[in-house]
Amino acid sequence: MAVEGAGLHGRRVVVAGLGVSGRAAVAALRERGAHVVTLDEKAADADVSDPARVDVADVDLVIASPGWPPHHPFLAAAVDAGVPVWSEVELAWRLRVDRASGGGPAPWVVVTGTNGKTTTVSMLSSILTAAGLVAPAVGNVGDPVVAAATDPANDVLAVELSSFQLHFTTSLVAEAAMVLNVAPDHLDWHGGIGPYAAAKARVYAGVTTACVYDVAESLVEAMVVDADVAEGARAVGITRGVPAPGQLGVVDGILVDRAFHADLDDPRRREHAAELAHVDDLAHLAGPDGVVAPHVLTDALAAAALARAHGVPAAAVRDGLRVYRAGAHRTALVGTVDGVAYVDDSKATNAHAAAASLGAFPPGTVVWIAGGLAKGARFDDLVTARADRLRAVVVIGVDAEPMTDALRRHAPGIPAERIDPTDTGTVMTRAVTTARRLAEPGDTVLLAPACASMDQFASYAARGDAFARAVQGLDAPGAS
Repeated sequence: MAVEGAGLHGRRVVVAGLGVSGRAAVAALRERGAHVVTLDEKAADADVSDPARVDVADVDLVIASPGWPPHHPFLAAAVDAGVPVWSEVELAWRLRVDRASGGGPAPWVVVTGTNGKTTTVSMLSSILTAAGLVAPAVGNVGDPVVAAATDPANDVLAVELSSFQLHFTTSLVAEAAMVLNVAPDHLDWHGGIGPYAAAKARVYAGVTTACVYDVAESLVEAMVVDADVAEGARAVGITRGVPAPGQLGVVDGILVDRAFHADLDDPRRREHAAELAHVDDLAHLAGPDGVVAPHVLTDALAAAALARAHGVPAAAVRDGLRVYRAGAHRTALVGTVDGVAYVDDSKATNAHAAAASLGAFPPGTVVWIAGGLAKGARFDDLVTARADRLRAVVVIGVDAEPMTDALRRHAPGIPAERIDPTDTGTVMTRAVTTARRLAEPGDTVLLAPACASMDQFASYAARGDAFARAVQGLDAPGAS
């Protein structure tokens, strides 16, 4: 018996995966009278640990946590049997409650992409909050979406979604949405770049106000062109250059809006723009050289466009960007020793993110700490594109071959030293010490691994914390 709509009372629901979103789904389902069975192969408190013990014929609905890929035998069996499989995001959308302030459920403003999601959605939340709205950043950051969607205190949700979360999401209709970029990542989970991009493109389906896109991202622009949206929704581009009509961009160091600045039927619309903020309003996010990185500016423009689609005043963009502070492990200066800056961008877990991070620094000034769990990726394009930024490279990770091979073939003149992975507990201390020896005053030692962390660290955050501790230890008594 399949579940229709959000009628969950008495339904037999399996929650597959007891991560943060899975546990939030369990709470929401039980509150609504569903008969819930929790399935997790590792969590000690799960009802069932072996998926083979669950007969999908006895299940009305499956809620799949993001860690479970669609090819998992249990999920595949459910799909084959015609049992609905929802993400926690899909469940959240179906369980939305009306706002206490009136006007129906809180609209969702959604951000996805390979890189920059968390920064953009956090900036978006900051701008919406500056406009006087209750607008938490939720989803892949902050609280689970189902908890936020069922809280009547929220006015609007700034929602970050991963491709994992979007795969089993079919009903979501965002007020405004943006795919920041698409680059090869998580291909083992999705089975290829096509399904990965298709999952990202789902955020544009049914959009009611604006599909935002970066004009430099041709693949994303094609997603917008192909999207089936509500009547009256429009495409809004962003650019770090001078914007055309219908876009947001930058003119003489000023972020300007030529999309939402006037009514569509205003005859003066094409001749005017609204000033939103100055690039200097992002100065607190600049790198060690005092320059705001291009990808940070792009994220700010994206957040501004999405917030303006929701109707916030121009001043809220400026105020929200001024008070926004970057999260940990995202191009964070953790120390300066002997004239060398040490920057933690451990969140750069793929080649696309690492390229953006390296591109923010002057040529020949970076000692790059790179490597880790490559997830099947190769780094030829990354090294080719960013070799000019490098003074030297320190390679970490149990499987260093993808990185060392790319360096050998595309940057043979750049010194590269491999850190013995045998003693995991000291790997970052040895990497930082080696980087210090290779760096010169004015350089930056940059941790932007282009890889996942799980080969030697519990998470990218743990890897970044280890880097910060190692940098702090450089000035400790007895440090070499």
